[in-house]
Amino acid sequence: MSLKKYLLLATLCLWVLPALYGSQKPRITIIATGGTIAGTASSATGTSYDPAQLTVDALMAQAPGIPDRATITGLQLCNIASQHMTTQIWIRLAFVIDSLFRSGLCDGVVITHGTDTMEETAFFLELVLGHGNPVVLTGAMRPANGLGADGPANLFNAVCLAADPAARDRGVMAVLNDYIYAAAEFTKVHTVNPDAFESPDCGPLGVIRGGNSHFFRAPAGHLPSQLTCTAGELQELAAKLRDKVFPKVEIILSYAGATAEPLDALLKSGVDGIVIAGVGHGNYSREIEAGIQRCLEQGVVIVRATRVLAGGVTFDTERPFNGQIVSGMLNPQKARILLMLALTRFNTTEQLQEIFRHF
Repeated sequence: MSLKKYLLLATLCLWVLPALYGSQKPRITIIATGGTIAGTASSATGTSYDPAQLTVDALMAQAPGIPDRATITGLQLCNIASQHMTTQIWIRLAFVIDSLFRSGLCDGVVITHGTDTMEETAFFLELVLGHGNPVVLTGAMRPANGLGADGPANLFNAVCLAADPAARDRGVMAVLNDYIYAAAEFTKVHTVNPDAFESPDCGPLGVIRGGNSHFFRAPAGHLPSQLTCTAGELQELAAKLRDKVFPKVEIILSYAGATAEPLDALLKSGVDGIVIAGVGHGNYSREIEAGIQRCLEQGVVIVRATRVLAGGVTFDTERPFNGQIVSGMLNPQKARILLMLALTRFNTTEQLQEIFRHF
């Protein structure tokens, strides 16, 4: 090879190809919704703070390494503390993500979110989105200007995970404190510690260190495809919400000395479904059992879950009787979401129980 050709090839390898490769970085959209990750405190050492203060641009600026991993676009959907999250916002969020993927505008989505209801938002998206593209939620336990703020590292890891081809077809995930979690499996287990999440029955999907993800396994649940929605169907769900005809599903807590008064009150209110957060293996008092029977007689769907962190509720539960649905490995808050969505398409106990069998 002549020196001239060699220099031309070297120039191509050193300058042209890297530039072309750089233009093909994964396209990641960061959708900000608020939470502690966007919160600010009056001092770096203070324990109280105001959540949902920073914009998506400010969050991106705190994680300067992310442009090296992906081509980033920021979108501010809302800016709230996640205890104020609503089903209406879920529908808007799902519609935006569905539209981004269907239009081919991005390869993956990262959602910054408050940790209080993050698991619920993640599970809702898991149920309605039918895309293989990565959707990753992240947040923080400490405000953005707090000592040892965990938000920037969590956001960096979330972007790296969403940009990783190995993250495709794994469902909706969350990344916090270097752990990767599946939407159906993880839950918040600590009120203030940065290591605030666990998957009690299955453990994390994997870990991410230095932006490099390592998966241990696939998610344990199987997404019921009957509940996935197109963008048009999501708009129809939003219209139902405006008309206040979306299924009304509530949660009742079982405890020592519990009565059926909350059940009877919900029955009078016209509730469509009730999830019982039972003690132990989904158990409850005789009074609650009698109240459940009254609800079933009026066509209210009852799902039997547990307030216990691990183990779930299976068919061999104590004192089973016809008409109840068991939640499987879903905790009460996720069982509520699944029932709420399933009731938009199914109405028999057999059909609904089949949906819950996926988990």
